[in-house]
Amino acid sequence: MRVGLDAQLALGTATGIGEYVAGLVPALREAGVDAVELADPHWDPWRFDRRVVWDQVLLPRAARRARVDVLHCTAGTMPLVRTVPVVVTVHDLAWLRVQQHARAYARLYFGDFQTARYRGARRVVLDSHFTRDELLAYTRVDPARLDVVYLGVAGDVAAVVRAPQDPPLVLAVGTVERRKNLAVLVRALAALPHVRLVSAGPFTPYRDECLALAHELGVADRFELRGYVTRGELLGLYARAAVAAVPSRYEGFGYGAAHALCAGIPVVAAETSSLPEVVGEAGPLVGPDDPAGWVDALRGILENRAAAEARAAAARPAAVARFSWASAARAMSAVYRRALER
Repeated sequence: MRVGLDAQLALGTATGIGEYVAGLVPALREAGVDAVELADPHWDPWRFDRRVVWDQVLLPRAARRARVDVLHCTAGTMPLVRTVPVVVTVHDLAWLRVQQHARAYARLYFGDFQTARYRGARRVVLDSHFTRDELLAYTRVDPARLDVVYLGVAGDVAAVVRAPQDPPLVLAVGTVERRKNLAVLVRALAALPHVRLVSAGPFTPYRDECLALAHELGVADRFELRGYVTRGELLGLYARAAVAAVPSRYEGFGYGAAHALCAGIPVVAAETSSLPEVVGEAGPLVGPDDPAGWVDALRGILENRAAAEARAAAARPAAVARFSWASAARAMSAVYRRALER
């Protein structure tokens, strides 16, 4: 079975989807799948017009040239015209649910246009049961063609050796955008003296709002926006952080939470979207609009760090097993076979 995977978003400054492809491809090969990465290093996928051309013209052409049996559209977008069976992974429905601030043409393409295309996919893969329920609520996709496959977490994260620093560091990993809700942590920081808040992730204009709030509250000297960091820097932050905070209003999976669990970091997450599913009972859940609740949850960990570390260490093996790429590859191999059965 020869499977072509859209790997274009793994090029350059790769974010969650890039990590998805980078982790899944070698795991598929280990599982016996002939996995082919479809990408053009000379094509910029981060400009809207070029992304559309990639999705609709260049990706199908690359799949034909590679003579694949199945095309796996890994980034939630798929071509209108299909010449081979298509499997599409839908990471979330953010373009329909929380991206109202984006340009109308982008909302149309990534939202309504793409969700209509999913009815033509042989199989639709979701990162969580939450996202499956979202898709069924917003589309008319046949439930029998849906598969939930959790994302994997890389082995270097699972191998992090914990060495929490002083003064304690609260870590927030992810794109600095409005739905990630970094501002609630800035507000909590004002009530947590001698604590540093570090954000690691690409910027959007929301960054300026968070900085302005930090200056207004007098915590700018304890708030660090790192932007996109190297892998080594990220692993170092995972080692040194006292707690990982995931205050997002909307996630389709929640890589920040899964990474924290697999790295053995005490985690506090928002009680919304997919995060309760991913975190389970491994950490406290707080409403995204409850700054006092975030203060209490973070303080509870920071004032009992040894106990919090012990709980995180105890939960770590189960998280590593649950979010393994080997497990994801086995599940995806079965999805590809089902896509070819029709």
